[in-house]
Amino acid sequence: MPEFTDAHGVAIVYDVHPAQGPARGVVQLLHGVGEHAGRYPVLISALTQAGFTVYADDHRGHGRTGMKQWGDPARLGRLGRGGHRAAVDAVWQLTRRIRDENPDLPLVLLGHSWGSFLAQILVNRHPEAYDAVVLSGSALRLPGTLNAGNLNAPWRREDATGTAWLSSDLSVGRAFADDPLTTGTPLLKLFGPVDAARLFGRPRRDLGRDIPILLMVGRDDTVGGPRSVHKLAAEYRERSGLTDVTTLVYPGARHEIFNEVVQADVRADLLAWLDARIPPRV
Repeated sequence: MPEFTDAHGVAIVYDVHPAQGPARGVVQLLHGVGEHAGRYPVLISALTQAGFTVYADDHRGHGRTGMKQWGDPARLGRLGRGGHRAAVDAVWQLTRRIRDENPDLPLVLLGHSWGSFLAQILVNRHPEAYDAVVLSGSALRLPGTLNAGNLNAPWRREDATGTAWLSSDLSVGRAFADDPLTTGTPLLKLFGPVDAARLFGRPRRDLGRDIPILLMVGRDDTVGGPRSVHKLAAEYRERSGLTDVTTLVYPGARHEIFNEVVQADVRADLLAWLDARIPPRV
């Protein structure tokens, strides 16, 4: 369980999952708000079996990092000194470490939900650092296209935990609620209004590098959903000048597509997309 210390003295915990066989690339996996990297074992296994080494940290205030930071599960999800800017900087610090440790391998940035927003921010700032980007459960980060309300509203009577918005497999939401390293506290309460506002932004104009981007979203995702993600794809094409932008929408799926009933199809689509851009090494 390696770790590094960020600019504010917070120990950031992360895992390295080596590729099985010759490594053809590295995936930096960014989790969402209120959760942690330990919720992605099946996805990580699929990626390592396909020849990718996976680095996955628990972000500022979250999971094992949050427990070392606060020592109190009731404070999980709170970012602490430096706020959202420090959270972004810590993820970038891990990117630089990955590049130093794997100088000859392409790097894929894969972000889910808040992790996808972190990924969007990092691509705006450092397009030269990433060879491909995958955004899951994402949205165009503007008022009206990013839902700041009750994400569980369509399913408020479906389960007692208020987590039905995560997946149509309700056991996923129950497991989230029972996980001692997660929190269901809403983002605005965790981050506060100033840091929550720092989530807003748009893809940068003329990135100067043509990075392939895959956008994956459940049709019933209440964070942004297909309408918002299609707008995000258009911005990457029209503002950023990217030519390889793919959007995949999964009918019947909610926010956590990697934990959905159709998750095997989602993983297969991801791997096929990666195969076409980062071929396996012989």
